[in-house]
Amino acid sequence: MDRRQFLKGAALGAGVGTLAAMGAFSYSPARRAFLKNVTRGTKDFGMCKSVKVTNISETSWFDNKVFMRDVTSAGGLLVDQYTFNWPPFGNGKGVGKGSYEEGIKLIQDCLPHRLEEAWARVKEKCVSVENAGGFSCLIEIEALDGKVTKYLMDTGWNYEWMDTCFKREGIDKMLANNEIAAWIQTHEHMDHYWAAPVIMKYNPNITAYIPDSFYPPGKDYLKKSGHKGKVIEVPKGLHPIEPGVALYKFDCPIIFKVFGEQSLYCNVKDVGLVSITGCCHQGIILFADTAYKEIAYANDNFYGLYGGLHISPFDDWDPKYDDLVIGLKKWNIQRVGCNHCTGLITAQKFVDAGYPVVKGTARFRSKTQNYLGNGDVIKFPA
Repeated sequence: MDRRQFLKGAALGAGVGTLAAMGAFSYSPARRAFLKNVTRGTKDFGMCKSVKVTNISETSWFDNKVFMRDVTSAGGLLVDQYTFNWPPFGNGKGVGKGSYEEGIKLIQDCLPHRLEEAWARVKEKCVSVENAGGFSCLIEIEALDGKVTKYLMDTGWNYEWMDTCFKREGIDKMLANNEIAAWIQTHEHMDHYWAAPVIMKYNPNITAYIPDSFYPPGKDYLKKSGHKGKVIEVPKGLHPIEPGVALYKFDCPIIFKVFGEQSLYCNVKDVGLVSITGCCHQGIILFADTAYKEIAYANDNFYGLYGGLHISPFDDWDPKYDDLVIGLKKWNIQRVGCNHCTGLITAQKFVDAGYPVVKGTARFRSKTQNYLGNGDVIKFPA
């Protein structure tokens, strides 16, 4: 080897070694020496005793290929969701040529009690009707005195599918008997919101918490779905709803021309913070950091997480997402429940990284045991 080759090799080796060291340093405790100290949050919203989540439906849609074909055909992820011609807002003009106004006009006279008839009309006018599923879960909060309060998070999408899921888990009877204190709508996306009439079929007077950033069609649909109860529009920031339980509204732009999402923070006695999300479009790191910077919770411990983590939900994995998987480790979370919005690859990455993922049963069309599947339950503490 001549001198030039030796120096070239040495320089290359030093460069690669430096990059490797930089990577090792970035994930080591030593990096904190160069970071500003973050002030710990002190907002106190009380405590609860336990949290139980029943996954009614985590299957937002059934086939990613069909879903992405529609997205591509209509013009991409930034297109207004009401124009895709997805159910129930179809007009028979084909993918990307739908409209809220034409779609709601076709079914409004059926809402909320003649849902089978409404969905029959939808099948004639919309695209990919059978691919629509939905996300919804039941949250049961046990107070320190033992009283249990139930909340329904999100409505799902497909009228037929969600009505079946509600009946399977007894949600229909809980709604009809006023056993559910309120309905929490995390955001305006079709797979989380468009089955709203199924709730109204059983209890049109239920109190609804919605983000204050809903667009006019979303607010109009709430009324035309048959809702007659109180509507609480949640602004940006923390919004306690009972001791130990608070909504947090994030102002963030989201795909399909949706803005803003709210999630749930629960301060569980003796164990710490439990966080529940619909999709977590605000980003899981921001979600965790916001809690740390703004609120006080037991033992300063991020104990549990349930919901969509929105890391590669379309299974289009990019190596940069590995940083998110690694970055979440600093919180030392002790129970994790994933759903569809997490993505199949992401859920497997979490398992491979050693996270305490609570496995599901893969029943009722859930695709993997790495998800807390349809009909499965997670409790905090275990």
